[in-house]
Amino acid sequence: MSSVKTQLRAIFDLTGDYLQALTEAVKKQPIHHSRYFELPAPTIDDERQALSSISVTAHDDQQALLRICNSYTDFYKQQGLSSKMARRHPGLIVLAKQSASELVPYIDKINELKMEFKKLVLTYDNNDARFDAVHSAVPGLQTLSFYRRIHYEGNSPSSVRFTWMKKHSTKSLSRKLALTMLERSNAYSNPRMIDQTLWQRLVEQEKAKVASLSHNEKLRIRRPIRVTPEVNVRFSDARRYHVSGALPFIVFDDNPDLKLGELTSYTLKEDPRKREYEYLVERLYLAKGE
Repeated sequence: MSSVKTQLRAIFDLTGDYLQALTEAVKKQPIHHSRYFELPAPTIDDERQALSSISVTAHDDQQALLRICNSYTDFYKQQGLSSKMARRHPGLIVLAKQSASELVPYIDKINELKMEFKKLVLTYDNNDARFDAVHSAVPGLQTLSFYRRIHYEGNSPSSVRFTWMKKHSTKSLSRKLALTMLERSNAYSNPRMIDQTLWQRLVEQEKAKVASLSHNEKLRIRRPIRVTPEVNVRFSDARRYHVSGALPFIVFDDNPDLKLGELTSYTLKEDPRKREYEYLVERLYLAKGE
């Protein structure tokens, strides 16, 4: 194993040690409130299309605490699913203000190690090399889950609520860059297509479509919007911010009047302004730009 891969494994193991110490310490603290919002496990169909509804099952007290603690170490890929399909764990735990002095150093160190791990992975200059490095060091690791920060607040917020957020993913690119992307695809193997010859034939057809465009044609990758849980934090002086709700949010506060929200089930609301796009390369969501 190379020195970088050895470092990755060492950072991963150390992160695991700190996570174990954190969860053990959390269980010993005075807990004012714990709530975990269980989401359905992702499926192959979820990867292919945006969901129109997501059911939420709420857990509280000890059941919530158990799920919250387990969620921080849920960063392995599910068999049969793309590494992009990560399980999400929205939740909230409100601990006594005094607990911050013991727990915050653990949380900060964990977030620091996660960032250090990510920076090391990015020293490899392409996705294939990064994938090989990560999975040689930690087989089955889902980096999307492992990179997630643990968010917390200890400065007396007035409310902590949850919502569903739609995140747009749009990238502009030139005809030349699109052809380069497709050329790289030629070398990949597609696990969903048994015959590599068929895969390469498909890519050649995609390249022909893009090559037929004018040299100055503007293109865009318009990926389907995947709705995600978010945590909204407000203060009495009108300050506010929001962070990802992919992991449970931690609050250190003794205020009995702290307003806490619920994550409700999601139902897609049709936008009358929504446009349907005709894709040049559907698997990449590549379309002509405006």
